[in-house]
Amino acid sequence: MGYGRLQPPDTRGSSSYIGDQSPPPQAPPSKSKKKLIILSILSITLIAAAAVSSVVLIVGRSSPSANSSASLLHRKPTQAISDACSKTRFPSLCVDSLLDFPGSLNASESDLVHISFNMTLQHLNKALYLSSGLSNLQMDPRAKSAYQDCLELLDDSVDALTRALTTVAPGRDGSAGSSQDVLTWLSSALTNQDTCGEGLADVSGAVKEELGQKLKDLSELVSNCLAIFTATSSNDFSGVPIQNRRLLMERDIMGDNADISRDFPRWLGKKERRLLALPVAQIQADIIVSKDGNGTCKTISEAIKKAPEYSSRRIVIYIKAGRYEENNLKVGRKKTNLMFIGDGKGVTTITGGKSVSESLTTFHTASFAATGAGFIARDITFENYAGPAKHQAVALRVGADHAVVYRCNIIGYQDTFYVHSNRQFIRECAIYGTVDFIFGNAAVVFQNCSIFARKPMPSQKNTITAQNRKDPNQNTGMSIHACRILATPDLQPVKGSFPTYLGRPWKMYSRVVYMLSYIGDHVEPRGWLEWNTTFALDTLYYGEYMNYGPGGAVGQRVKWPGYRVITSIVEASKFTVAEFIYGSSWLPSTGVAFLGGLSV
Repeated sequence: MGYGRLQPPDTRGSSSYIGDQSPPPQAPPSKSKKKLIILSILSITLIAAAAVSSVVLIVGRSSPSANSSASLLHRKPTQAISDACSKTRFPSLCVDSLLDFPGSLNASESDLVHISFNMTLQHLNKALYLSSGLSNLQMDPRAKSAYQDCLELLDDSVDALTRALTTVAPGRDGSAGSSQDVLTWLSSALTNQDTCGEGLADVSGAVKEELGQKLKDLSELVSNCLAIFTATSSNDFSGVPIQNRRLLMERDIMGDNADISRDFPRWLGKKERRLLALPVAQIQADIIVSKDGNGTCKTISEAIKKAPEYSSRRIVIYIKAGRYEENNLKVGRKKTNLMFIGDGKGVTTITGGKSVSESLTTFHTASFAATGAGFIARDITFENYAGPAKHQAVALRVGADHAVVYRCNIIGYQDTFYVHSNRQFIRECAIYGTVDFIFGNAAVVFQNCSIFARKPMPSQKNTITAQNRKDPNQNTGMSIHACRILATPDLQPVKGSFPTYLGRPWKMYSRVVYMLSYIGDHVEPRGWLEWNTTFALDTLYYGEYMNYGPGGAVGQRVKWPGYRVITSIVEASKFTVAEFIYGSSWLPSTGVAFLGGLSV
């Protein structure tokens, strides 16, 4: 994107960039999940055999075509299929893909929920199997980075769909997850495919062409699953408005927050609450990282390797004071329930300097990344020191479900904090950046945080958020509740030359709210910035509720159809911890203080 006057300079260079939540981690799979895994393995085996014999399997089409219309002349969909697919964003693909799946012609509309999940899971498995075989292709560094991202994201999506299918499959025992879990996992899988596509957008050559064919229609298939499930689910999918959706959910406002046990969502258990409240000296860590050798490990990467996979109990990794710079620091999907505790902000620092200028994807630049469910970080600074001239450079990327970041610094410039996907809670953190410095598509609540705009490069504008919800059925968005929106000392004296905005819409259904927060005078009176002329202005959801401070006045705010000044307590409550991320069911187990409702 050019350095135009109306928007911050952006070097993402991806046309898809411009436009267009797993339960508490489980140990090894249950019997029902094992059956699904066996079916998936059989499916992959059949797919491999089909590939060898050059049998073409129908993956679907991204839009209606003459071929799809001709095929329907010979295969008439049932009323149940027609009704289910009419609720999707890609109905022709929906009909064709369901007609291709055994048993669909005898299925009721409710049966089509798990059938659509099963069918989409098979397509994801096939794509992962075939994409893995492309590793021998010649790739430049940028293409290799995008390719590796796609493999990781596909693997995560297979896991998410497997969990979702386990939950909706007939005869399930009810322990697999809730309807909100399913919506989270489907939303995450869709975000994964979107991220893969963004990484490939600027890649050229054989890997882009080959991988593009393998991934064809996956986003649309997941979107259709999400729409079919949302239409048949008894719950209002996210409890927040989508355009003119009637507000149905009841308030769940918690009162006095003096007791720390009441300040944190209920999905944080007693042990985690104690761990988050105790002084470091009183914590018994499972693994200790110390650069001087007086611990279990000298490096964080070594500690992550030592941690067990699929742990059902909390594994505490204590990182002693020091500055840690290590390559590829990542808590992967299999490393569940890890808690990282440092000696304090600015005392324990995890740092790095990777950026897109090194021919990496934005996803690949993170100084620290976590996708293992149940991830918690406390009293640590996460930093990317690449600087503003290097453009996208992530300090912390989180895609873990039921993740908590507590009392941490997150420091960078452009794209500082990548809240990628799933359900997240960020409390008492200080976040620093310039362009789009809080971005991603998680369902995330920031509470009691300080969000600092820094002095950017000449001709740049600061944008605090860039939320990328691309589907109206995703239960994602950013809620910034009881926070402080501030300027750093270097920006404050020159704030007139570097305007700051609350956010801009990265994707069509971008959703961000600021509630009961202090907003400094460095924020422009109009509040929000267009991404690209009129893109998404009538489909986004941007809201403000009872903010205060010199930048909190709403009289001169933008007049976009999707922007609103929230006046209803009921509507504002949709974006609280209790309702937006259903935190009252999982945060208590982590031990992090939280405010469940609106009360401050």
